Amino acid sequence: MSLAKKKELPGQPEVNIGLVGHVDHGKTTLTQALSGTWTDTHSEERKRGISIKLGYADTAFFRTKKGESYASGKRPGDGDDDKKELLRVVSFVDAPGHETLMAVMISGSSIMDGALLLVAANETCPQPQTREHLMALEIAGIHNVVVVQNKVDLVSRERALESYKEIKSFLSGTIAENAPIIPVSAHHDVNLDILIDAIEDTIPTPDLREKEDGLMYVARSFDINRPGARPSKLRGGIIGGSVVSGTFNIGDDIIIAPGRKIEEGNKSRWEPIVTTISSVQGGGIDLDSVHAGGLCGIATPLDPFHTKSDNLSGQVMARSGELPPIWEVLDVELNLLAEMVTSGEGEAEKVRPLQPGELLMLNSATATSVGSVTAVKGKAATLTLRLPICAPTGSRITLSRRIGSRWRLIGHGVIAG
Repeated sequence: MSLAKKKELPGQPEVNIGLVGHVDHGKTTLTQALSGTWTDTHSEERKRGISIKLGYADTAFFRTKKGESYASGKRPGDGDDDKKELLRVVSFVDAPGHETLMAVMISGSSIMDGALLLVAANETCPQPQTREHLMALEIAGIHNVVVVQNKVDLVSRERALESYKEIKSFLSGTIAENAPIIPVSAHHDVNLDILIDAIEDTIPTPDLREKEDGLMYVARSFDINRPGARPSKLRGGIIGGSVVSGTFNIGDDIIIAPGRKIEEGNKSRWEPIVTTISSVQGGGIDLDSVHAGGLCGIATPLDPFHTKSDNLSGQVMARSGELPPIWEVLDVELNLLAEMVTSGEGEAEKVRPLQPGELLMLNSATATSVGSVTAVKGKAATLTLRLPICAPTGSRITLSRRIGSRWRLIGHGVIAG
């Protein structure tokens, strides 16, 4: 998603595929096996061995005349990729599995067209975040799921079969009840061809919706200048994410919202950022335009100060005149879960109705905010937000409640106005 030089793919990614599941079940390792990219790039992630931010990687899927599927750089027989064998170019979104990072995972689900749910064969199923991530996919409306039974190289045949039965039992009655279950060893590249076939059969390319207003969810923003670079050599700020509708072209006037916070005495307000697109990249190649589909990076003339360290993550980018509303107060139509999502151990805790004055965490696309319940009546509630969000009317948001030391997913809602 960066505009820095990297491997080039045959075209712009067409689809976003999420990798979700419990911590340490192999999401980042599988992403690397399929794309050649290790997505845990932050120093704290490497130190702790877990994903903290959403990771991104692009690859292409191919199929030989003999019917052997492979990912970019892994053609059978060690030959070069053959563009005549191209199936499509895809983007992977590697979501954190640790329980304290659920908000990041839910944000990631907003830009997923389908998902790989990883389950480690050497642990019992379900683990806590396995259950919670599957529920988050269901709330986000992501029904195209492939289940990856990973780490089969670490268990006996008997344990692998037992793990398969655990997975089938866990999936019963869920959106993934009929999802294919593919045993793999991401560490040893075992069965990746079968996995690619399952992805191609299960996760279709979404409609590109080229005639709709241009809308992009910003998931990352950064400064690509090296420390000490001379002013004449400085490059503008980069934003990255997923175009969810329409098309953006070089030279387009764009608005990023809610934008930046402006302090004026004892008051503050949010001001959208107005800029232009200076260059576009997708799949590691420079493009004249980018359409709805996979992940992309967009260069702007913005001061890199505004984009560094993911400062614009969670914002929305649109063409001038096509920006959705910016909300500081939300009216929401509620759909609460009957019970808290748990690992399946012990008695499930029922979700109590919302109470006036309580704080909820909400996720809208890649944005995360905290809202205070100012009114609630039946299945309708009004939330006053600490951080405004930009979202179309009718958008789906997820709701989490603080239980003990963590936020627990309790349901979702639709922005009514």
